[in-house]
Amino acid sequence: MQLKLAVIAAILYITSATRGGQVPVVGGVIGGVPSPIRTTKEFIASPQTIRNVTTPGKLRVVENSGVCETTPGIYQASGYGDLTSTESIWFWFFASRKNPENAPLALWFNGGPGSSSMIGLFQEHGPCRITNDSSSVTHNPFSWNNEANVLYIDQPVGVGFSYGDTKVGTSQEAAADVWSFLQIFLSDKRFSHLKANKLALWTESYGGHYGPTFAAHFIKQNMAIQQGKISGTVLNLQVLGIGNGITNPLVQYPGYLEYAAFNPYHYPLVDDAVLDMANQSWTTPVTGCRDLIIECNGPNGTNFICSEAQGFCNGNILSPLAGNFDVYYVPVENPDPYPPPFDEYINKVASAIGGEVTWIQSSDDVYINFATTGDWMRDSSPDLEFVINSGVRTIIYDGDADYILNFNGVEAMVNNLKTIWSPIYKTQKFKPYSVHGTQTGIYKNAGKFSYVRIFGAGHEVPAYKFGNLDYGEAAAQMFTQIMRDECLSST
Repeated sequence: MQLKLAVIAAILYITSATRGGQVPVVGGVIGGVPSPIRTTKEFIASPQTIRNVTTPGKLRVVENSGVCETTPGIYQASGYGDLTSTESIWFWFFASRKNPENAPLALWFNGGPGSSSMIGLFQEHGPCRITNDSSSVTHNPFSWNNEANVLYIDQPVGVGFSYGDTKVGTSQEAAADVWSFLQIFLSDKRFSHLKANKLALWTESYGGHYGPTFAAHFIKQNMAIQQGKISGTVLNLQVLGIGNGITNPLVQYPGYLEYAAFNPYHYPLVDDAVLDMANQSWTTPVTGCRDLIIECNGPNGTNFICSEAQGFCNGNILSPLAGNFDVYYVPVENPDPYPPPFDEYINKVASAIGGEVTWIQSSDDVYINFATTGDWMRDSSPDLEFVINSGVRTIIYDGDADYILNFNGVEAMVNNLKTIWSPIYKTQKFKPYSVHGTQTGIYKNAGKFSYVRIFGAGHEVPAYKFGNLDYGEAAAQMFTQIMRDECLSST
């Protein structure tokens, strides 16, 4: 009972401080950890499950709702894949606007951990975009379903419209559930024709953990199927895309110190005293952020140590160095009203699309589970290296106006990778990335690996515009080139 009360208090502690974006604010700390740190995940059974009839191992689908995709003749479907009688994962599928039978299938996952992938749909690259007054949606000419069938998935259970028992607290546990969902999805007669099509996995933010972990899990499950160890559908994974992701904290956290001191928009973000304190918090032996991350990922690392590292590093480095600027879009002071919220709109259309619970942008329950395991501070780069070395075309991208997962840290992570393409990558020089003659970033290619930094873009790269380009136009070119198995190139 005492643990239950502590969990409830922690949730209230988060909710009272949450602002827009994918990373919760806990007690004033961006990406903070509820206090006291729990030693085990709290199993949370959703009372909503008893009000809905589930079909374990199958989909429940609403077809062609007329919401969002308004292009004539383009199929869409939304609903649930029931992992069990008490675990239901929400999805929204949009067929490609051209050649949908043969077009690739692109999966999209937002981060958090605990944030809904409807963020990507409505604010970034879906067939419709929320209007600035949040009252309706408008057609998106640069939707990613111009090029691919796109499947937006709310995961883990408890996120967005997904509901049920919230048991997941690590990226590996999330990967197992996503795998199970895709087995259900691709077994359904409405989508089974996509089994042989190219599969791509795109994600952002905490997707720096999700992307490598999910992709590595898919590849290993494929191998197990081919070896006769398990049964299932082989996933034809050929592409991995990660935007503004947290992958290797040890390498990426110095990026906060660098970006806060000097960046393309406001420098420094904070005064010298704050910078000095953050530097000290990074370098202090044993109890400093650097050594805590090392200990977390060492042979004696525990969930408690990793959770402690998350709380300390985010409380003493990530949060204070942001100053008064919006962590997702540094050019403006906090909070930036853009991208506009869409919670009222999506809940208004929930019944039409098959949503069975009230949609929320981020799940406190799921976030607490992840904070308890300290998954945030674990290094996902070994999985990323495995995926790249397995032949999956991979792109890492970011926006230069994002602080919370800034390009300094992301580029350091990329430079630290040890893959078959890394020696070539390190010899390359950045080239201008242009879209229809407008330079909108810089990039490198090395074999099947690419990296691009997009100018003027915040945390949600496809939500922004630059120069005379339209919203999402630069990201659409990047997406199209990679999905066509091409290296990045200017147009």
